[in-house]
Amino acid sequence: MDIAKVMQKIGQQARLAARDLAVAPAQAKSAALNHAADTVWARRADILAANAKDMDFGAEKGLSPAMMDRLMLNEDRIQGMVDGLRAVAAQKDPIGEVTESWTQPTGLHIQRVRTPIGVIGVIYESRPNVTADAGALCLKSGNSVILRGGSESFHSSTAIHACLTEGLRSQGLPEAAIQLVPTRDRAAVSAMLQAVDHIDVIIPRGGKGLVGLVQKEARVPVFAHLEGICHVYVDGDADLEKARRVLLNAKTRRTGICGSAETLLVDKAFYDQHGDVLVRDLLEAGVEVRGDETVTKTDGTIAAKADDFGHEFLDMIIAAKIVDGVDDAIAHIRQFGSNHTDAILTENDAVADKFFHQLDSAILMRNASTQFADGGEFGMGAEIGIATGKLHARGPVGAVQLTSFKYLVTGDGTVRS
Repeated sequence: MDIAKVMQKIGQQARLAARDLAVAPAQAKSAALNHAADTVWARRADILAANAKDMDFGAEKGLSPAMMDRLMLNEDRIQGMVDGLRAVAAQKDPIGEVTESWTQPTGLHIQRVRTPIGVIGVIYESRPNVTADAGALCLKSGNSVILRGGSESFHSSTAIHACLTEGLRSQGLPEAAIQLVPTRDRAAVSAMLQAVDHIDVIIPRGGKGLVGLVQKEARVPVFAHLEGICHVYVDGDADLEKARRVLLNAKTRRTGICGSAETLLVDKAFYDQHGDVLVRDLLEAGVEVRGDETVTKTDGTIAAKADDFGHEFLDMIIAAKIVDGVDDAIAHIRQFGSNHTDAILTENDAVADKFFHQLDSAILMRNASTQFADGGEFGMGAEIGIATGKLHARGPVGAVQLTSFKYLVTGDGTVRS
């Protein structure tokens, strides 16, 4: 396969498809997504068979348990994909929405209107459901998309992509609106990163290695987060039972996702009152706790190394530290965080307000698990990723975040003096 020629053709087709999608009726896009959802469910046995091949490949490749969990599909996860497709289909179409409108003293009437970005490139690892999420969100927002899934999810992504194509075909929409790169060759990634004539923005979804590579080599603009170093701070005024419940969920529900808690910060006042109950809860749940000198007084913990704080484990491991109040917690998060998601557990409104106002993470939570850092949980139906930059998209990237805008200006023979 001549990768350069293949990627050039894919890019050209995507650009042409984007022109058609920009003016496609909202009803057609929604109907295509609903048809794709029906097809995914009807073909679930084929998708699971394809995923079994990928799981074998991942095992041979030596993927970690967390990465294998990301890769694995079952009927419940396929149902989740179906629900996500339907949820995106049911959303209000963002294209053409007037976000602002005003009239100038000159008589000019000005509207700011949502438009598609154009062509989106999505490069992702392991999670085959990203194929459905990214395809759905790009279609809903009037963008064509080029999907490059990870080598380990090749068969699953191919089977899911075929269902999306069926949806497009059912409504007479261009099949090139959602394209999947048909090779595991990494040269395709390099070609996408350089494709300034064909791709308007790249969205990487994966680990630090992938995202760092994309940010380093891309000539195309990038929406990205480098790491999900999520903190849970347990304040002195936290409710004990809420704290126990939320912390365990934040760490253990799914360790391989970017919203999994990686660092526990406990206020000294809470520790003095309740002791090591949170640490013991984690240990009993099978979590390896790497702590400071106070935390390691608990049997079963191990001493944290210097680089454990600020590390994305994506595993049943957490770094833990005792801090002196919210100011100390904020200082720690500023030093070691990644501006992804950080949570405070407290019943004190003033302390919560300080945490919210003095930290600049894309998502800040109070008395809720960091595992809610997800576009579906935010009511977006799905997401392509969590953007931690400050330009254009930030936080969960859903359909609305995949739009740009233009100004429509109307006069009545108006001239400038």
